[in-house]
Amino acid sequence: MSRIRRVAQKKTQAVTRQARMNIALLGELRAMIVQARAGVARAVDSALTTLYWHIGRRVRADILKHERAAYGQEIVSALGRQLSAEFGRGFDDKSLRHMLKFAEAFPEESIVSALRRQLAWTHFKQIIYLDNPLKRDFYAEMCRIEGWSTRLLRQKIDGMLYERTALSRKPQQLIRQELDKLRAGQELTPDLVLQDPYLLGGFKFQVQRVKDGAGARRLPGAWQSRDISSGACSTDG
Repeated sequence: MSRIRRVAQKKTQAVTRQARMNIALLGELRAMIVQARAGVARAVDSALTTLYWHIGRRVRADILKHERAAYGQEIVSALGRQLSAEFGRGFDDKSLRHMLKFAEAFPEESIVSALRRQLAWTHFKQIIYLDNPLKRDFYAEMCRIEGWSTRLLRQKIDGMLYERTALSRKPQQLIRQELDKLRAGQELTPDLVLQDPYLLGGFKFQVQRVKDGAGARRLPGAWQSRDISSGACSTDG
């Protein structure tokens, strides 16, 4: 009886080991599939971003050649109707206007090629409508280096991150030099990351009081602020 029990026990252990191996294998295969899907999605988005830039540049060149604003409105509307009927809503007149703005905001293909490896089309759509070219380049480069999601990029823009940096208070020529260095692959400088210690989105920092076992006390030599863009508290000494 004990021998039969031992045999059954061994069979059970073998089945358990096989089940564990199957689970591990399944996990690896799932990871491979997810990674491949993500790679394909990035490749498709990158290719579409390049396509959108080329479309914007081509249509923009045609509009500028005719030198008539009314013609621009007419051609974009006509092209949008025809292209969307054949290729879908991604090429309607509204989308074409995004592409035109894209080519206008980033006229150099080499810069677009460098950025599209890290920035998706949804990133570009938020950046291209910023009115200041230096601000556009700042957010594009920071997004590239920091790997911000589209949502986080929106939070940084709404939280006026650029305006809060020491960089934004420099002359435009110096700002351009700093951004060009960053684009060339150099490290972030303090002016790009340090924020104004007094202003935050138009509000002054307030010294907070924190409670401990002895009651309320003032933080020694520190400012506590609430970052408008992220909603998180930070402490700058």
